Amino acid sequence: MQRETKKNLLNRLARVEGQVRGLKKMVEEDKYCIEVITQSSAVRSALAAVEDKLLENHLSTHVIEQMRGRQSRKATEEILSVLRKSRGK
Repeated sequence: MQRETKKNLLNRLARVEGQVRGLKKMVEEDKYCIEVITQSSAVRSALAAVEDKLLENHLSTHVIEQMRGRQSRKATEEILSVLRKSRGK
C-alpha cells in the first residue's frame, strides 16, 4: 500500500473510531433514538468510504499484478467475493 493511501486510511479510521465513541456515549446518555440512528448512518458511510479506498488500492495494485502474472481467475474470484460480502450474500 502506498504511504499516502495508508496515511489517508488511518486518518479516516481514526475519525470512524471517534464517531463510534460518540455513538456509544449517545446511547449511554439515552439520546433521542433518531439522533443515534443518524450518527450510526454516518459511521456506516464513513466505513463505506474506507472500503472504497481499500478496493481502489487493491484494484490499482494487486489486481494489476495478478493480471500481469496470469492470475486473472484469482483476481476475479477475490473481487466477486468482496462484492458478495458487501451485498450480504
